Amino acid sequence: MPIKIPNQLPARDVLVREGVSVMDERTARRQDIRPLQIGLLNLMPNKIRTETQFARLIGATPLQVELSLVRIGNHKAKNTAEDHLITFYETWEEVAARKFDGFIITGAPIELMPFEEVTYWNELERILDWTATNVHSSFFICWGAMAAARHFHGVPKHTLGKKAFGVFSHHNRAPTSPYLAGFSDDFAIPVSRWTEVRISDIPADSGLQVLIESDETGLSLLAERPGNRLYMFNHIEYDSTSLKEEYDRDVAAKTPIEVPHGYFPGDDPTQPPLNRWRSHAHLLFGNWINQVYQTTPFELADIGRVSQPAAA
Repeated sequence: MPIKIPNQLPARDVLVREGVSVMDERTARRQDIRPLQIGLLNLMPNKIRTETQFARLIGATPLQVELSLVRIGNHKAKNTAEDHLITFYETWEEVAARKFDGFIITGAPIELMPFEEVTYWNELERILDWTATNVHSSFFICWGAMAAARHFHGVPKHTLGKKAFGVFSHHNRAPTSPYLAGFSDDFAIPVSRWTEVRISDIPADSGLQVLIESDETGLSLLAERPGNRLYMFNHIEYDSTSLKEEYDRDVAAKTPIEVPHGYFPGDDPTQPPLNRWRSHAHLLFGNWINQVYQTTPFELADIGRVSQPAAA
């Protein structure tokens, strides 16, 4: 089944060109099934780019998914046109009465700021609390994962001596986890961050399980079984050129930056980068959607009320 998104959303044309099945409202109504309700709280500056990246991964699954785009209510985006936000996004206050089978909270380029100094930190904490009652399974990305780990478990983030930037080898630490079904023993994931969360800081009684880590850049993916939560500290959703664009932007701004590790062939920025993580990105999101589908209540209203089995 395809993903259902608004007809005029810029991501739609991109996904259609890539061969992703996209459903319109009329077709969705004809199908006698309940689509999975997935929300995306988009904290990234380039919202159009980010919504396309996640819609691509969610739309590749065999289930019908309805994607709702959500934004922070008291934060004004600087890099996305206001009419795009008004047309395609709802504020969290506008969706707070709803229930979602899955909810994604993205990263944000504010990781060097203390959490409490982020202008929307108080609202984000309310949203995180809300996911415990209104969301069956949550998926936190990069800074969003650090914020959630801090909020739910008091896990701190640590500033790195230099930016972890590039495509790094990662290891499968939980081959029997349903989230890693089909994963290789080692694989590549893009990394772009100035901070990290350390395994040594994870409370022993937190219920958090290490799924993926890297010898070079540390912790990458945690699963929390009691809360049906995933914490991905890197950008497995990135496009082929995302790191190149970050690198080119910093070079143009004369910001000191190293060539992203393991990204350009021969570390030559004039060469087109190779995407070595696409298949595992699709696999991870497909596994997540599958787990959501298998464990979520049939009635949306029962989310948060009826105890459902978590992923093994």
